[in-house]
Amino acid sequence: MKTLCLFRHAKSDWSDARARDFDRPLNARGQRGAAAMGRHVCASGRRFDRVIASPAVRVTETIEIASRAWCRTLPIEWDRRIYLASSATLIDLLRDIDGDPASLLMVGHNPGLEDLIFDLVPEDGTSPLRTLVEQKFPTATFAVLECAIDRWADIDIGCARLTELVRPRDLDPTLGPELPG
Repeated sequence: MKTLCLFRHAKSDWSDARARDFDRPLNARGQRGAAAMGRHVCASGRRFDRVIASPAVRVTETIEIASRAWCRTLPIEWDRRIYLASSATLIDLLRDIDGDPASLLMVGHNPGLEDLIFDLVPEDGTSPLRTLVEQKFPTATFAVLECAIDRWADIDIGCARLTELVRPRDLDPTLGPELPG
């Protein structure tokens, strides 16, 4: 059994229309969301044997802010392939993981992370959390998948159960969607 944790970057700042997508930083709400999720992950006692992440600015800032609450410093492997990757690319990346860590955290982007959940977790009506992901996988959301595999090289479609899904609004209602006034 392997544990795959997915963490979508927090809300980014769109105020500078000239900034390249890769270089967009977090906005104030994103900073609050990353901090809240970092505190949640620490309080849950969850540990990661490895962390792999997109090097995009909004991801690096999400990790920097969240990790202040993670109770320990984590070495991060930056992998450009995660930036705007499809689910198929992410699965290939997971199959290539060296050393077969028991627990892995991947920090990246949508739609890749959301699609990865759809591919790994069967659509058989037994996962109410998967149904929530079908509605939306918001920024700064943290998900835990238990994969019925012995080696990362064996990861494949339908091999996982989604056991945890925490959205920023679950921790602080002010981090939820902005409602029309």
